Amino acid sequence: MRLRGRPWLPVLVQVCFNLRRLRVASSWGWLPMAEAFSTGAEAAAGLKAPSQQNGDVSGDASGERLSGSPEPVGLGVEPAREDGKQTQASEEQVPVAASGPGKRKKRRDATRERVVPPPKKRRAGVSFGDEHFAETSYYFEGGLRKVRPYYFDFRTYCKGRWVGHSLLHVFSTEFRAQPLAYYEAAVRAGRLHLNEEPVQDLSIVLKDNDFLRNRVHRHEPPVTAEPIRLLAENEDVVVVDKPSSIPVHPCGRFRHNTVIFILGKEHQLKELHPLHRLDRLTSGVLMFAKTAAVSERIHEQVRDRQLEKEYVCRVEGEFPTEEVTCKEPILVVSYKVGVCRVDTRGKPCETVFQRLSYNGRSSVVRCRPLTGRTHQIRVHLQFLGHPILNDPIYNSVAWGPSRGRGGHIPKTDEELLQDLVAEHQAKQSLDVLDLCEGDLSPGLMDSTAPSSELAKDHLEELAASAQKMDGAVEAAPQDLNTMALAPKKAVETDAVNQEIDPLCAECQLVRQDPLPQDLVMFLHALRYKGPGFEYFSPMPTWAQDDWQED
Repeated sequence: MRLRGRPWLPVLVQVCFNLRRLRVASSWGWLPMAEAFSTGAEAAAGLKAPSQQNGDVSGDASGERLSGSPEPVGLGVEPAREDGKQTQASEEQVPVAASGPGKRKKRRDATRERVVPPPKKRRAGVSFGDEHFAETSYYFEGGLRKVRPYYFDFRTYCKGRWVGHSLLHVFSTEFRAQPLAYYEAAVRAGRLHLNEEPVQDLSIVLKDNDFLRNRVHRHEPPVTAEPIRLLAENEDVVVVDKPSSIPVHPCGRFRHNTVIFILGKEHQLKELHPLHRLDRLTSGVLMFAKTAAVSERIHEQVRDRQLEKEYVCRVEGEFPTEEVTCKEPILVVSYKVGVCRVDTRGKPCETVFQRLSYNGRSSVVRCRPLTGRTHQIRVHLQFLGHPILNDPIYNSVAWGPSRGRGGHIPKTDEELLQDLVAEHQAKQSLDVLDLCEGDLSPGLMDSTAPSSELAKDHLEELAASAQKMDGAVEAAPQDLNTMALAPKKAVETDAVNQEIDPLCAECQLVRQDPLPQDLVMFLHALRYKGPGFEYFSPMPTWAQDDWQED
């Protein structure tokens, strides 16, 4: 039917259609919402849409985190860790599926102002593909799973607090794991890129939404060579028996030595959604959803307290025979170091304990956490005076003579953290705290610890060598499985070997491997039960009644 006297109606319909289409585009990360409406109105009026403006589709102008991404981003000094703790400035890397933020749109005016498209919104869930798994390979030695060193691009959009400051200022104030001379050498070697163009001078001033890429030579700590066993798999979930020492997903210095990557590379199980988290040193039942819908359904059950969890551990001393319930609130002392303690200002929580056996020196205890606070079982056992036998944090002399029993800690939080860090620095076991030297602020740094900085007068020579090596690697990539670790004298001649890098301080260090038994903590997730499912893991060897400590 023809509408008389209403010539504006088709135009209005078209405007509404364009606005709806652009709203959908915005929700998928193609345009910021405010710009979508503006562009839609102009398009409906027959105007040419303006150039893409700087902004963050996530709604956070500082660009601190990409919306929908399971991992934050950083420049590669040392990133965030598995449990959400963050280092001072370097946060977790994003495994970017594409090769960058795309081509930049160039303005025609003489100012040549940098204009970068906003970051693309990544879909929820953990998404890694064959291109990520092919970055490097594993090898096994001395009961350990090791990762061959590899090159990796850390990527980040300019954070709000960086805007108006030079790269020199950012590196000198927030990324102190290396001396400024290292970053200057990295510039000469072509390792630093701004908006996909090589950085020529660290004095360049950063602008909102600038895109930074830093190529680094990455070394991952070893983990146990014990395999990840599949307990169950169906169309909804994958359930595994996680060995101790292996993180669930990429965090800190770990990427390929994680459950997510090992399952993807060795079992072809990809696109998995972790349903809960186990600490790196905790073993046992670990569940993954295969789809986002299943993940949301089980997380709803967790929120409704429909999921039952049961752990087993071996603790110091003779635990009481009667059931013990601990309801002490827990406070996070440091997210960076990952330390908690009982404190009246903490969050309420509850754990039920029942002794299973006692061998004259230590007890096996069943634990049922009724809430899910960080390190809840470990902190409550410390408070009760029965810390886990080999807990590297909560059974440490750093807590004082009573080791935290009854909440008695004769130190300030700062003194406690400093003593814990110093203890693990001396043992070269900062990985236990999910820390590296670059994470340590001056207040936590042990001045007697060896420095990982390279000599400034040697860096210029190494920069030229690194530039030559990078060009050769790009021109002739090789299968890392065929590469053998070259001696230091062969660094410049073996240009295609990715395992040794002239600028990498880690390559210059000799670290003693941990013993496999040092990577085990006596805490094990024994059973997970929910509506319609129940999964068990075998009782570990150290939980047997007749087990004796070596």
